[in-house]
Amino acid sequence: MQQDPLEREEDQLATRLWQELSRAPHDRHHDWRTPTLSTQGLGQTGPQARTVVLRHADVSLWSLMVYTDSRSPKCAELLAQPLAQFTFWSKRLNWQLRVSTQASVDLDGEQVRAAWEKVKATRAASDYLSELPPGQIQSSSKTLVEMSEDAVSDHHLAVLSFKVTSMDWLALRKDGHRRARLKPNGSLEWLVP
Repeated sequence: MQQDPLEREEDQLATRLWQELSRAPHDRHHDWRTPTLSTQGLGQTGPQARTVVLRHADVSLWSLMVYTDSRSPKCAELLAQPLAQFTFWSKRLNWQLRVSTQASVDLDGEQVRAAWEKVKATRAASDYLSELPPGQIQSSSKTLVEMSEDAVSDHHLAVLSFKVTSMDWLALRKDGHRRARLKPNGSLEWLVP
């Protein structure tokens, strides 16, 4: 007996989503490499959304990883309220993926050291070596950072890890949009688009 196409899609949806998420950190042109991360702002600022670079996706742990400056507002926001959401959009697939997460912030330790080893020889290293924290007013448009040995060891890189609690997938199709919610326990619910 042939399997119903909807059942086939259900069996393969989580696998397909994680394939795309796992490819994104390694493919500079992948639409999901730079998702929007939303956090709860501090005080009266309300929700805060910004584009980040996805550095790692782990299907076995249902987790995502991002690097940031440890002095950035998102670190303080996630330390105060660890619930966060990513929004991914793929023009190629016509897919939106909203990923709800529980965040943890690593300011030092093995994970941060390993991340810094990858970053310190790249142009991105200067982002984590600035004397001024992100968002501060600077006297000129130049962001040149001296790359002395002291400077390289005094970085401000932090690793943000996100445990995925659910995914909301929306496929925009000419023959009818499709939407589903997936959870790490393997449950899948079809939703009204």
